[in-house]
Amino acid sequence: MGQGSSSSSSWLELGVGIGGKNHFLQSGDLTLTLPDECLAWIFDRLGCHERNNCSLVCKRWRHVDSKSRQRLVLVARSEVSPWLPSIFSRFSSISVLSLKCSRKLVSIDDDSLARIPTLLPSLKKLKLKGCVDITDYGLRAFSMHHPPLLTKLSFASCGIGSRGIVSLLLNCPSLTDLTLKRLRKLDVQSTPLSVQNQEEDHESYFNEKLNTNNCYSYNKLERLCLKDLHNARLFIPLLCSSSQKLKTQIVCRSSGNWDLVLESLKTAATSTSIVEIQMENVQLGDPGLLAISSSCPHLQVLYLSRATDCTDEGLSAIANSCRKLRKLHIDAWSRFGGRAIGEEGFLSIATKCSLLQEVVLMGVPITVTSLDVLASSCPVLERMALCNTDSVGDLEMQLIGAKFTALKKLCIKNCPISDSGIKAVGNGCPNLVKLKVKRCRGVTHASVSKLRMRRRCLIVSVDCGSMLLEGDELNLGEENGIHRRGMVPSASPNTRSTIRSRTHVICSNRGALFLRSRFQNALHLNNNRRRSN
Repeated sequence: MGQGSSSSSSWLELGVGIGGKNHFLQSGDLTLTLPDECLAWIFDRLGCHERNNCSLVCKRWRHVDSKSRQRLVLVARSEVSPWLPSIFSRFSSISVLSLKCSRKLVSIDDDSLARIPTLLPSLKKLKLKGCVDITDYGLRAFSMHHPPLLTKLSFASCGIGSRGIVSLLLNCPSLTDLTLKRLRKLDVQSTPLSVQNQEEDHESYFNEKLNTNNCYSYNKLERLCLKDLHNARLFIPLLCSSSQKLKTQIVCRSSGNWDLVLESLKTAATSTSIVEIQMENVQLGDPGLLAISSSCPHLQVLYLSRATDCTDEGLSAIANSCRKLRKLHIDAWSRFGGRAIGEEGFLSIATKCSLLQEVVLMGVPITVTSLDVLASSCPVLERMALCNTDSVGDLEMQLIGAKFTALKKLCIKNCPISDSGIKAVGNGCPNLVKLKVKRCRGVTHASVSKLRMRRRCLIVSVDCGSMLLEGDELNLGEENGIHRRGMVPSASPNTRSTIRSRTHVICSNRGALFLRSRFQNALHLNNNRRRSN
């Protein structure tokens, strides 16, 4: 637990002095026979609240908890600042520290942040959230201590700008993971995260000239996560300086033209070491995908969710250059009815990326053709999810059951499949261990029960919030023995053709219970009114 070996002999001697040789056995406290390392191992498996309660039991438990605790979360209000030295002296082995405060309250200041490296020499991860009173000066003073073990930093809703972040990059030699989220001051300043063209500040604190070469030598970022930021061009210098070391890049809900940012990687280096790129709800098109294909030949994980202007052409470029792709996640979405990623782009990925192990497709209209190519070209595919598409039906499910022999996990969501498709998957896919079906209105409880009886080792997860609402009739999935994991009751052959004309309300468990109570009350009121009239 980060400390030398110790024993419980001192605590046993204390028991002997109090009540004799066998006092600890007579009292029933068997923990006195446990070494401190075993007690610390038990504390490490407890939750935060339970561990805090254990530290109040006795002096020994408090001592073991203080010396073995690795994580600490503090409400970082200004009132806590005078007590930080005593708190950190008690928990001297802390390696993960989280300081959280509401943006409406006064948080700890720069002086309190600057003392943390001296009080916690073993600190490896630091997270600040809502600390609006911490500025660039505090980060500068913090970084001047050169914390040797600090590898991960996360800032959310703090009052810091580009100067403080640059000082951390320069003075934290082990920093490899940086997360920036909702930094309004960074957006307002519009100062790029670079030391190349950094102007001299007239204030004495930032008056020294920073060396560009030092930034390139000290910048060892391997993971960069940007969320809820509003100026993409600010990060072009940072990505250029980190292109040789950076492995993971995550951008989520950040405005600006990210095509230009990714194209800057081509000018920074012929090829980068990036293996994972996640782009969610950003302005990204085919130029950005072309830049990724040319500068990231070692790409293994690609996550595209609601990228505005990506089409089949950009995805084909990824397939031509990124042959090491292992995980692909596509949430197709088009702006104002424009072009989006279709079957042609995915077909190029399935043909040329033979190392695929995980595929998640949402809104991508794939058919038997692309699935057949995927099964033959990617023999190690283990996880697949097909969601929100009308092109996946029973025919596609039959092909999955027949040809995807290595598949272990399969998720089908909001697709027009029926019992025959579920049966085909159950008869095939010999290595399948988990099947998840959600919002598939043609699947009945009877087919799910048969599949569970046939393959008992297979975990079948079916949402139990499926309902059918037709006029005054409310079917809550209670008929035909449906319980807990209920689905839409099986329809008779005469009524199967009329299912599509009904209004389907399909939701999760909690939402189903809420709608169920509301609809029941509404139906009872309506029936009472009819009877009274």
